[in-house]
Amino acid sequence: EHVRYESTGPALCTVVFLLVYFFGMASSIWWVILSLTWFLAAGMKWGNEAIAGYAQYFHLAAWLLPSVKSIAVLALSSVDGDPVAGICYVGNQSLENLRGFVLAPLLIYLAIGSLFLLAGFGSAVPLRVIKQQGGPTKTHKLEKLMIRLGLFTVLYTVPAASVVACLFYEQHNRPRWEATHNCPCLRDQQPDQARRPDYAVFMLKYFM
Repeated sequence: EHVRYESTGPALCTVVFLLVYFFGMASSIWWVILSLTWFLAAGMKWGNEAIAGYAQYFHLAAWLLPSVKSIAVLALSSVDGDPVAGICYVGNQSLENLRGFVLAPLLIYLAIGSLFLLAGFGSAVPLRVIKQQGGPTKTHKLEKLMIRLGLFTVLYTVPAASVVACLFYEQHNRPRWEATHNCPCLRDQQPDQARRPDYAVFMLKYFM
């Protein structure tokens, strides 16, 4: 049976959805903004003052986009229940909602952020070589910044890419899972691993 709450359902369900979805999407957008500012600083040679001048636009994008998407989910009564984790989210019962409100945005944010980061690192390497000619102390700050940003990149991109991969796995296989669950005649026609979801994949998605 489907576990589903409409937008007029329990207030606690709506609050849980907003906390998980809104702030999850906002964190992904902040990742894109961080990557963009790194590219502007390393690739375009923008100064701190120039980047800080756009701070209000960064905040507007980071909070407005998740707000619009959250309102759209509530307006379309697309909040549903996750039968495994037991939380209210979107896309657990509808592949269209999963692809449109979860998978596509996460994939776009990850791709854009990664491109900005790679472009920034590509511009920072020649700058490091130039600064090395002036002595090791010239490159210390830049190297320290690159190490910190590289570490943060790994800590973000690995979990984000894992979640996207798990969502691709889910949206690709869910129709077959539902068909074999609803029609016993199909169960003997497919191997056991194809007709049932891999529990480890879902645990990986929740862990990340």
